[in-house]
Amino acid sequence: MTDEPQALPQAIETWQTTLNWQPTKSQQAQLQTLYELILAGNRQLNLTRITEPDEFWEKHIWDSLRGIVSWQPEKETDSPSSQEFPSLPISVSAQVIDIGTGGGFPGIPVAIAQPKWRVTLLDSTRKKMAFLDTVIAALGLPSVTTVSDRAESLGQHPQHRAHYDLALVRAVAEAPVCAEYALPLLKLGGFAVLYRGQWSESDTDTLKSAVAHLGGAIAHIAAFTTPLSQGIRHCIYLQKTARTPSEFPRAIGVPAKQPLG
Repeated sequence: MTDEPQALPQAIETWQTTLNWQPTKSQQAQLQTLYELILAGNRQLNLTRITEPDEFWEKHIWDSLRGIVSWQPEKETDSPSSQEFPSLPISVSAQVIDIGTGGGFPGIPVAIAQPKWRVTLLDSTRKKMAFLDTVIAALGLPSVTTVSDRAESLGQHPQHRAHYDLALVRAVAEAPVCAEYALPLLKLGGFAVLYRGQWSESDTDTLKSAVAHLGGAIAHIAAFTTPLSQGIRHCIYLQKTARTPSEFPRAIGVPAKQPLG
């Protein structure tokens, strides 16, 4: 027996068939290092219960990147290993915020796949943010920064409100709550991606009502299965279509206690 971390799967064919992309050797090395650093940090911090390499690859890395795949058809290229990630229609140097990042997901895999994006990792747990600062440095990701704060506070901060092109919210709260966290932070035309498991028409109706209060609309709902375990997943894409009223987000704790709908 050995405590040495195992290698993540290369999964070249799976990357290509599911995301129309695959990591370069450098990106694959970064993902492997991320895995090893998270396992090491798990000894002191509650970062994840997912530690086996295949499960980690699918549920943390692949799942993170599936959320930013454009729903527009992409053209094939002759050089898959060097192609750009087929991402959402936002600028090459987009400002991105990962709300409730926890152990750095989805923000850090996204930053590895999209090195020109400027990614802010947001979480209220200072110890996790301090740990992620060391991970960012070890991975050589100068475009990634951390902020220790609550989404309700940041959404009212003049330096952050209406500042981001893309907001990512994964495993944080109910969808209307996630929308209230994300939409105030977006520029007009920006997108929020809500990572969800099961999803229903009634969920869509509730969310549609919530985002109407926030200056947003549901742009797309993507349903898919994970490539290894065939788990059911959804990504809900919201677009900022109008200015968010100044009363949103509401005070700390209120969105979760009294979700819009």
